[in-house]
Amino acid sequence: MALKLNLITSNSLKSRASTYPSFGKLGPSKFIISSTLRFEISSSSSSVKVMPAEKVEIFKSMEGWAVENLLPLLKPVNECWQPQDFLPDSTSEGFHEQIEEIRERTKEIPDEYFVVLVGDMVTEEALPTYQSRLNGTHIFHDQTGVANVPWAVWSRGWSAEEKRHGDLLNKYLYLSGRVDMKQIERTIQYLIAAGADIGTGNNPYHLTIYTSFQERATAISHGNTAKLAKLHGDIKLAQICGTIASDEKRHESAYSKIAEKLFELDPNDMVVAFADMMRRKISMPGQFMYDGFDDNLFQHFSIVASRLGVYTATDYREILQHLVEKWNVEKLSGLSSDGREAQDYVCGLAQRLERLEERARAKAQETPLVPFSWIFDRKA
Repeated sequence: MALKLNLITSNSLKSRASTYPSFGKLGPSKFIISSTLRFEISSSSSSVKVMPAEKVEIFKSMEGWAVENLLPLLKPVNECWQPQDFLPDSTSEGFHEQIEEIRERTKEIPDEYFVVLVGDMVTEEALPTYQSRLNGTHIFHDQTGVANVPWAVWSRGWSAEEKRHGDLLNKYLYLSGRVDMKQIERTIQYLIAAGADIGTGNNPYHLTIYTSFQERATAISHGNTAKLAKLHGDIKLAQICGTIASDEKRHESAYSKIAEKLFELDPNDMVVAFADMMRRKISMPGQFMYDGFDDNLFQHFSIVASRLGVYTATDYREILQHLVEKWNVEKLSGLSSDGREAQDYVCGLAQRLERLEERARAKAQETPLVPFSWIFDRKA
């Protein structure tokens, strides 16, 4: 397979690597390898470093706590919902009638809703990338593939629970007949091949900040698609999206509990990590979406999501405020000068972001509609 290597400047890739929503400029330049597959090789946001012994000891001291407080947030498999609980039973005599019911319920739902639902589903389907990021992080690294330390047990269990989300949305969208499944499948393959640069490197402090934020953002997005599905008359789809949102809230609780414990044990370096992640901006894991046609697919999807109120600049700010309050960042004491500077930055950031919200809302409303291959090149 012949590969063509093209240098793409940061400006030309601005939309592909923007945050969701975007408040700033793109970071380092990237290279694109153009072929039948599409890969992005980016300079890492965090250099690979050896985990300091004292930090390893902090996590070692937390293992008993993790067994008691983290692992119970994973549900036993026999107590978990499964995609089939929400889908037509292919063994029943009424299987075809059940499919027709789905098609009837979804036929009047606007195209723009399906753009957002597909984008959410594609992001969920890129689970192999997220598992690899966890496994590439100090402490969460599963050295044997079956390690019994709580961090590895959590990582595998979290991935197993998350897989159901993409499976369910994928099948429901397929049965609806409203979307171009082949284009969606190509998008998923491109996204997994491209990977994700979430800015955490292999630093577990950065990872817990990122996942606490991102899981809450995902819960908000699925929760809002549930509300819209109900508004459009598809109660089953509303139930599906709401159930997935509930899972995401539980996962958010787990990661934010880890971060909360780290703030208790190592407040200075955690607040520095928090500020570091917010300066980089929290990039959603689907930032490298591509369908073979639209180089700005993630930006276009994000604008539709903002326009519908599924995930907005206001949500981004409110998540930040929630985490600052939850982790009592304003009340941290005994910090170094770097720690105090980070504390001031994080605690003052929401006010600065609020001033940008009206601009973001206006952009979402004023941006022209664009064709999406997911909905047969109709515009949204």
